[in-house]
Amino acid sequence: MVALSLVILVLAFLFSMLGLGGAMLYIPVFTWFGLGLKTVAIPTGLLLNGVTALSAAIYFLRARMVDVRGAIPMIATSVIAAPVGAMLTRHVQTDVLKLLFSLGMLVAGTIMVVRSSSPEPTALLPFGKRALLTGTAGLFIGFLAGLLGIGGGFLFVPMLIAVGYPTKSAAATSAFAVTFSSFSGFAGHVAEGQYDWRVMGLGLIAVIVGSQVGAKVMKEKMKARWIKELFGVLLLGVAVKFSWPILGPLLGL
Repeated sequence: MVALSLVILVLAFLFSMLGLGGAMLYIPVFTWFGLGLKTVAIPTGLLLNGVTALSAAIYFLRARMVDVRGAIPMIATSVIAAPVGAMLTRHVQTDVLKLLFSLGMLVAGTIMVVRSSSPEPTALLPFGKRALLTGTAGLFIGFLAGLLGIGGGFLFVPMLIAVGYPTKSAAATSAFAVTFSSFSGFAGHVAEGQYDWRVMGLGLIAVIVGSQVGAKVMKEKMKARWIKELFGVLLLGVAVKFSWPILGPLLGL
């Protein structure tokens, strides 16, 4: 359990720099340590995702890097949709969940790697158009967040960059938004009786420490291109690792 806590600390450090909660790696790590996907990994991943994002968001809010007004539409819709996804988790086969999870990471990772060398956005879309796009996307992202046990940051960040946010502002605003969808989805899983308080407690200590250090490094040391490249490569690697046990035998490999 100590080894698991150290891994979570390192992941919290990395993901807080990217404006993410980290559930996309917390969940595979929990399963690799032999914990159940639906009963422990997904609900615990959502809780730690929310705490990682919240811890980083507090730092970013103090640094005035978060667009609170711009985040409200996607927060509102994702919070509504996340518990619905959470309640449907037990009705979906584990292998299907893993493949959906991997597909989402593959798409987001590819987008970020391709765009890593693109110039930073120079202007935001008008608030009305931005709110319509982010609010609509928030429904879809929130549902996936609850269903798969993720906060949705890996989709929020590319979306925010697409509507005109600079990379660091997108990461900071995503961290703020992810907090709400994560806790909303976690509440749905707790209502279903899916949790392990011992794993959660140890994980919470690790993510609070790691996320504060990561947020500080992102603000002061990281370049926008590095953030995009790290984000994309990390997602692609985990997508392959997580889906291979299922796809490998099907492909005869």
